[in-house]
Amino acid sequence: MKTPIKTMLTAMAASVSLLGAASAVQADERLLIGSTSSSSSHYGYFVAVNQIINSQLDGVSASVAETGATVDNLRRLGRNQIDMGLVTTNTGYHAYAGLDDFDGRPVDSRLLWVYTVAPQNVVMREDAGVTSLEELEGVRFNPGITGSATEKTTEAVMRTLGISPDYVRGSTTDIVDAMKDGRVMGSAKSGVGNRLDGSSMDIATFTPISVLSLSDQQAEALRTEMPDVAIVDVPEGAGDGIPAYTTWAFGVAVHAHPDLDEETAYQIVKAVMENPEPQANAFSAVRDADLAAMTLDVGTVPLHAGAARYFEEQGHEIPDALKPAQ
Repeated sequence: MKTPIKTMLTAMAASVSLLGAASAVQADERLLIGSTSSSSSHYGYFVAVNQIINSQLDGVSASVAETGATVDNLRRLGRNQIDMGLVTTNTGYHAYAGLDDFDGRPVDSRLLWVYTVAPQNVVMREDAGVTSLEELEGVRFNPGITGSATEKTTEAVMRTLGISPDYVRGSTTDIVDAMKDGRVMGSAKSGVGNRLDGSSMDIATFTPISVLSLSDQQAEALRTEMPDVAIVDVPEGAGDGIPAYTTWAFGVAVHAHPDLDEETAYQIVKAVMENPEPQANAFSAVRDADLAAMTLDVGTVPLHAGAARYFEEQGHEIPDALKPAQ
């Protein structure tokens, strides 16, 4: 029995249509985003970013992977296992420059944006009588919880400034209790935006505290000798009765593989910068933050060319250290 010509043509047209649809699906750019533990509030932030990408960008499909955060994400970027991910600005600089844990094994990644900054606050018992960083010499002081980025960075800052406290190690609970009963006189703690963290506020409930500030000379020394950290001015009101002060900080950023398509990077940064509400709903520290200014202030590795193009179009001047690498 012969197949009618009309039926054959219809079948051929359907086949062509299916092939076209398959090609369109294959043409979509698929991105994998490395985040952190799903128990972290930062994971929720990346879920929001993922939703923005999928809703705002045509031809791009993204998904979020739970990872071990910064170091894991940098290693995955180096192995081409993810396209972008969470990276703290200090460790991102170490990886890019091949320093510390990345000595001899640099990882080339490019900055897209910074979404929050963590000032490193030197919180002291007021009765310690310590009013400047240099007076920490020989004082019982916790540089940050054991194994944290705060601990490692604080020790590097003190070495750079030539200050040798009597370091006391421990968990957050250990150090809070030790500061309350006077066994430890101070501690370095990551702030939450321009506010002291919860453990510092807990200490302050019954123990008067102060926060030490970098002097102008110390701030300049860190700018010159520690390009992996930023110097930030925290306004009055970080805690009750706490005046304005200057301290070091690192940012939490989104880095990309250097091979990420420039137009895709541009569209991602544009979508994120122009859709703040989903991010703020997922991660409250982002609310009212100027992500562009934050990125240009505390970024430590060159911007991806697509990100730089967006910021320049918005009238921002790119610092020399952040200009896209050739």
